[in-house]
Amino acid sequence: MSDYFNDIHQQARPSARKFITTHVLPYIDDWEEAGEFPRELYKTAGDAGLLGIGFPEQLGGTGEGDIFLKVAVSEELMRSTSGGLVASLGSLDIGLPPVARWARKEVREQIVPPVLRGEKIAALAITEPGGGYRADHYTVAVRTGGEGHGGISLLLIDRDTPGFSVGRKLRKMGWWASDTAELFFDDCRVPVERLIGAENAGFIAIMSNFLAERLSLSIMAYMTAQLAFEAASDYAKQRQAFGRNISGFQVTRHKLVDMATRIDIAREYTYRCAALMQAGKNPVQQVAMAKNFSVEVCEQVTREAVQIFGGMGFMRESVVERLYRDGKILSIGGGTTEIMKELIAKQMGL
Repeated sequence: MSDYFNDIHQQARPSARKFITTHVLPYIDDWEEAGEFPRELYKTAGDAGLLGIGFPEQLGGTGEGDIFLKVAVSEELMRSTSGGLVASLGSLDIGLPPVARWARKEVREQIVPPVLRGEKIAALAITEPGGGYRADHYTVAVRTGGEGHGGISLLLIDRDTPGFSVGRKLRKMGWWASDTAELFFDDCRVPVERLIGAENAGFIAIMSNFLAERLSLSIMAYMTAQLAFEAASDYAKQRQAFGRNISGFQVTRHKLVDMATRIDIAREYTYRCAALMQAGKNPVQQVAMAKNFSVEVCEQVTREAVQIFGGMGFMRESVVERLYRDGKILSIGGGTTEIMKELIAKQMGL
């Protein structure tokens, strides 16, 4: 393991790993096919202390500022082999921070603790008409002012708000275990106390969470690649071609070496970005670079893993088939690769 992790971080890993091996891995294939997992899993994750990482202690979290505790647990959750499951369990990480930071005190105390306990679900709705199908609370970006980012506010809208409805479930290329749906707002009247932060200041609140979100996507990317590499490495020792295991061919060994090298670089650079964030820096450029590089590594490695599996890699029963599909969303979510490049160019003064 990297030197970035201390004893507390390493002690958190077995707890997250036990949650995955006991409550997820025996059922994940069925949940993927079903397009969702049992709602009770949120409560199980909350009981295991996996949902409150990074949130204020007074609201039921572990405390703010320990980036590497979140990294360690995120890596272990990705051992579920399902980016969709991790994304759904982690929907609170993008929907809840604005509430925890800028909502009124009474709203924070009412909303945040039950979500961290897994009793309620929080999601974010800021661009496309998609979000968690069964979320109880939605952090929604709405236009309350003029054109541009200066006219956007954040509102906390509950599922039972009159005029709010959830449309059909959306069928996706990957992340099958995450429930995604169209959301409709028909003359919803939202109490003024559900305004998050100042009116027309929602864009700043949204942007403040992008750094952590993009770091999380970078972790998901290199872990997706890591899982694909491990599966391909094991399979290469078993698959026969021309009378011997394909791991005996130099071309296969070199392919695996290249995969491992790229993963290691992506992981360590992401750790460096996390260290900058831990030190209180604002590494916008570096995190965008980490996301783009990790996603590129993910796409390369999962493609090669499918190739090593051959025809079996094209079958739904093969884990690399899922990893290959799941990896694609990572170049889109949290800002596309192209947007990241424009952001990096701006940071470089180009």
